[in-house]
Amino acid sequence: MLTTTLTKTLSARALFHATSQLGVCEKPKGSNGGPEVTQYLKSIGLGAGYAWCMAFVYWCVNKAAAEMEVKNPLVKTGGVMLQWETTKLRKIPNRATGGVKPGDIFIMEFAHGTGHTGFVQKIENGLVHTIEGNTNDDGSREGYEVAHRTRTISSIKGFIQLP
Repeated sequence: MLTTTLTKTLSARALFHATSQLGVCEKPKGSNGGPEVTQYLKSIGLGAGYAWCMAFVYWCVNKAAAEMEVKNPLVKTGGVMLQWETTKLRKIPNRATGGVKPGDIFIMEFAHGTGHTGFVQKIENGLVHTIEGNTNDDGSREGYEVAHRTRTISSIKGFIQLP
């Protein structure tokens, strides 16, 4: 359990909610659906069947914002790259990781405008330890669960810093 001091920030509360979802899996596996996944997607206005990593992040931040009685500062979208391009929050490029903190959102960019995202737990020795949705044991961005992952800093486009 996070201490009261740590849970006073939106980023810490969002990370707390992400941690509470570890082990959530699609039902059936590979469907982009199931009770929890449907709730993530519903938080951005989509139904089951869509990629849900950004929806997972939005849902976690939305829960934290509601508890703090503040507006969710994220753009309400399932598009990872759209979030990166349109957010009003502070963006940190991957080469400037000194300011990145637990609860910040990492962004990965792939071909054809696709991406992947999740929460930073910590950065250590050039590695980003994360909690992310729509992943699997191979680290896929089209997986089936919420899980811990370890990514190289060089694989990250940048970070969105929550207040």
